[in-house]
Formats: sequence, C-alpha cells, structure tokens
Amino acid sequence: MTQPHAPSLGGIHHVAYRCRDAKETVDFYRDVLGMDFQLAIAEDKVPSTGAPDPYMHVFLDCGGGNVLAFFELPNSPAMDRDRATPEWVQHIAFKVDSEDDLLAAKARLEARGLDVVGPVHHGVFKSIYFFDPNGHRLELAWQFGTPDQMGRLKAVADDMLEEWSRTRRAPRHAAWLHEEAAQG
Repeated sequence: MTQPHAPSLGGIHHVAYRCRDAKETVDFYRDVLGMDFQLAIAEDKVPSTGAPDPYMHVFLDCGGGNVLAFFELPNSPAMDRDRATPEWVQHIAFKVDSEDDLLAAKARLEARGLDVVGPVHHGVFKSIYFFDPNGHRLELAWQFGTPDQMGRLKAVADDMLEEWSRTRRAPRHAAWLHEEAAQG
C-alpha cells in the first residue's frame, strides 16, 4: 500500500502563544516592533473542543506574510514558562534587513527601557535578544551568510544531526562558522 503524499505546505499560517493581557500585548508588538494588528477573535467556547473557556485571540502581521497570534485566557491559571527549559531556548526570531536596522532596533528597545543582549555574532547572522511583556524571549536577526556558506552548512546538517544523535556532543562539522564569527 502506498503512503499518501505529504501535504504541500505554503508556509506558516500563524504561530500562537499565550499572553497575560491581549491589549498590552498588541500595544507592545504594534508600538515597539511596528506590527500591524490584523484581527481579534473572541469566544466563550473553544471551537475545536466545545469546552467552555472564554478567550481573546489576537493576530499581528510580522511581515513577509507571517502572522504571530496570542491567546488571553482569563479563566486559566496564571501563565508561566516551562521551568525545565532554559530561558534562552524558547524564542521567536524575526528577520531584519540590515545591520543598521538591527542596531537601530536595539537603540529603540533600550530607549523604551528594555534590556537587550547583543548583537551576538552567529557566523552567518547577528542577533539581539529581549523579552516581551509576557516573558516570551524575542530575537531580531540580520542574516548575511553567503550562498556558499549556507550551502556548506546544509551539506553537513544530516551528518551533524546523526553524530549528535549518537554522542550528544557538539559535532565539529561546521566549526569554521564559529571560528569566522570569533574573528569578526
């Protein structure tokens, strides 16, 4: 019996996270990051389960046809993060067009009183990191890797994953990336 074809994906429709306060969240993403507030959906019951659980679901355009969404759930316990996962792991990364844009964003965020880490040089991109009002870690990233560099990374991706799977130690297949980043 043949397997059905994998779906033909056209990208991410939206990614949804929880928020403490929908208005505060929309204000932050609209005013601080310049996202366009697209729509809000509110129900007293969850459409997929029928469970009585009122919510506000907000959608923001984060560029390139990508949508970031949030749920405020007033009847649920206070939100928290996964304490078993380090704070730096789970994050949302947004693209910026240039290093100047990255540095301007850092200055804007700091002027609004946010703590910003970076820029951090990752070899083929530079990033800054900060938190939204809900405690979600955010990243702005400027990618400057050349097609050759990106091709070299893709060429070793499967081998790196296989080695990691066996050893749980960082493979050295792309050590050149970190060495170049350390140089400048």
